[in-house]
Amino acid sequence: MITRRAVLIASALFALPSVPTLAGASAPYTDAAFEAAKKENKPILIEIAADWCPTCKAQEPILSDLLANDDFKNMVALRVDFDTQKDVVRSLGAQSQSTLIVFVGEKEVGRSVADTNAASIEDLLRRAF
Repeated sequence: MITRRAVLIASALFALPSVPTLAGASAPYTDAAFEAAKKENKPILIEIAADWCPTCKAQEPILSDLLANDDFKNMVALRVDFDTQKDVVRSLGAQSQSTLIVFVGEKEVGRSVADTNAASIEDLLRRAF
């Protein structure tokens, strides 16, 4: 039987800020996750996307495949919702959805907009390593 205490402990663990490491997928963007990854000098992909965007939908399987690759296993991938996280979009200087931004720690090392070419997206991600 699951006790109330076990549920509360599990809930608390999931609420702790941490650096997401979801192989093959981007985690939802949070300031805490982004700051933690920058502080740890990790390679970071910021994916600015919208659910209704066909270009974003075309980027999803490419990013998923690349992020599942061992070459990118240490990359922190965070997805910013273009429609609901406008403050984050502005702070990153993005003009539109389907924007991919790559950082190494605090430093931006690459950016692309509306790119659906797997080879050039891979080249973008490699700039972080």
